[in-house]
Amino acid sequence: MKVGIFGGSFNPPHMGHVACLSTVQKKAGLDKIVVIPTFQSPLKTQVEGPTPAQRLEMVKLALQGFGTQFEVDDQEIKRGGTSFTIETVKEYRKKIEAEDLYLIVGADHLDLFSSWKDYKELLKESNIIFTTRPGFEIPTSKEQLPAYLQEVILEYDFNFMELTTGRNIQFVRIPDVDISASDLRKKIRTQRPVDKFLPLSVESYIKNNRLYADLKEKIQDYQKFTEFCAHQLFSKKAIQVKGFDLRSFSSLSEFALVTSGTSTRHATSLAENLVQAVKDEYRIHPLSLEGFDEGRWVVVDYGSLIIHIFYDYVRQEYNIEKLWRDGKDLNLKDPFLQKA
Repeated sequence: MKVGIFGGSFNPPHMGHVACLSTVQKKAGLDKIVVIPTFQSPLKTQVEGPTPAQRLEMVKLALQGFGTQFEVDDQEIKRGGTSFTIETVKEYRKKIEAEDLYLIVGADHLDLFSSWKDYKELLKESNIIFTTRPGFEIPTSKEQLPAYLQEVILEYDFNFMELTTGRNIQFVRIPDVDISASDLRKKIRTQRPVDKFLPLSVESYIKNNRLYADLKEKIQDYQKFTEFCAHQLFSKKAIQVKGFDLRSFSSLSEFALVTSGTSTRHATSLAENLVQAVKDEYRIHPLSLEGFDEGRWVVVDYGSLIIHIFYDYVRQEYNIEKLWRDGKDLNLKDPFLQKA
């Protein structure tokens, strides 16, 4: 049997995931695809939302009715901790030959794959299927591929590569479903329609268990919360911390904070320390965290408060404060500077 492995956080599982599974199975000729929800991805910061067990249950609901072609595996949930793909692949290699095992990965990970734990071993222990959406340009030559792949390519034929490891890599184009899990979470929290993006069983489960609830249930005073976050940024020597009350006009959030770090590393450190401080004080995670890997422009979303942390040079380039000129400046003061 040719068996595919499809991992992810599935937060929540949506029609894009289902379309991907169906398309890959047919185009790659797989007998079965095993869907494996992660406990915690090493490449993603934990965000506010359902527990791992609840995500697992949603995946089961999303795939019910598909028979034996799709199977849900809870091994990473049971294992706990950070979920490393190589550990899961090794478990499957105990019962499946490497030539019959296919790891399914989004093409957005093509350049990042070499940062995965033991990626060279993955290229030996399983074949790889990179899924692409319309608009993604599939590399047409060896030279267009990342350097880590160029080193192991034995033969290249458009969307199919034979590797020196004995395995192969192929690209499979999947239908474009114009939604992402992060967009879905925002729609659910703001009570916008999501029925065309979610299986009915998953949508019902989310409603019945009140998943993705607005953080206002946990943060009752957002102005006080904004001031708390500003204090944490000041304490780590953030540059020009500015806060805005945006409730007087239409905006994606009620409050906004913008600040800078002296380098991309400083900006990333500011975001990391802030997220930890909020977790310790309020027992919550952000709804989303974007730009953390690069540190040029990190966005930390807490619903009614969105925090923008820039590398200072990039902040000057975008001058994002002009978007909030109609809001109320909170005139935040650096308490640590005053003490000095």
